[in-house]
Amino acid sequence: MEKQTIEQLESTASQVRRDILRMVHAVQSGHPGASLGCTEFFVALYFNQLNHDPNFKMEGKGEDLFFLSNGHISPVWYSVLSRSGYFAPEEMDTFRKLNSRLQGHPATEEGLPGIRIASGSLGQGMSVAIGAAQAKKIDGDDSTVYVLMGDGEQEEGQVWEAAMYAAHWKVDNLIATIDLNRQQIDGPTKEIMDLIDLRAKYESFGWEVIDTLQGNDMKSVVEGLEKAKSLSRKGKPVVNLLHTEMGFGVDFMVGTHKWHGIAPSDEQLANALGQLPETIGDF
Repeated sequence: MEKQTIEQLESTASQVRRDILRMVHAVQSGHPGASLGCTEFFVALYFNQLNHDPNFKMEGKGEDLFFLSNGHISPVWYSVLSRSGYFAPEEMDTFRKLNSRLQGHPATEEGLPGIRIASGSLGQGMSVAIGAAQAKKIDGDDSTVYVLMGDGEQEEGQVWEAAMYAAHWKVDNLIATIDLNRQQIDGPTKEIMDLIDLRAKYESFGWEVIDTLQGNDMKSVVEGLEKAKSLSRKGKPVVNLLHTEMGFGVDFMVGTHKWHGIAPSDEQLANALGQLPETIGDF
């Protein structure tokens, strides 16, 4: 796939945000907040950085692989997969409906192209990504494995066992990203379980750490992904601390946990869509 320019990426991101809101609104179910906040990351990854083939093959030989650990933000992933050619955009109209391939949390049983693991049980994604990255090394495959986690997810013990393992075994073809939006389902992470200093934690576990301080600025996100890639394959796994705002792009959703798992009303949807130009075409 040809890399999009920053301007093209920003245009795609506007459409992806429309997709997210329309999917969640249609069934009055889903997770719009962090999906909106992570839109720049997904768009930059799939349309600018990731070496991937929409003619999906589960084994992914010769391709970069992406695993979503915080699977509840499936709307943004489904939109990006569809818009990059994995399945027809019209299928987004089946989101969270009976017999749909677009389940609330991504799963493999339905055979949706682009999905390699069932996710949503928080804390497990990095372990899977590490296994895939080690398999790439065994196969002599120079591709990179990416995984996205939430910041609230860092409260899971399995994350830290995986972090220790990856550094010990020098899994340096792995790039983890943490969506650092400072919110989780019940409130701000600082109040629920303070993460304190994630940089210091990961560095003490033997990781290379970078900060993308403007995680909702497309140019900054692309530069962060490029920097992470430049630091990979040097003996350490890499983690990208992506500072985002939950609900970014919609003024009444920004910066609050209240839109973690709440769908907009008809009036709220109309308001939100009025802030986001239709660029590629609604499904």
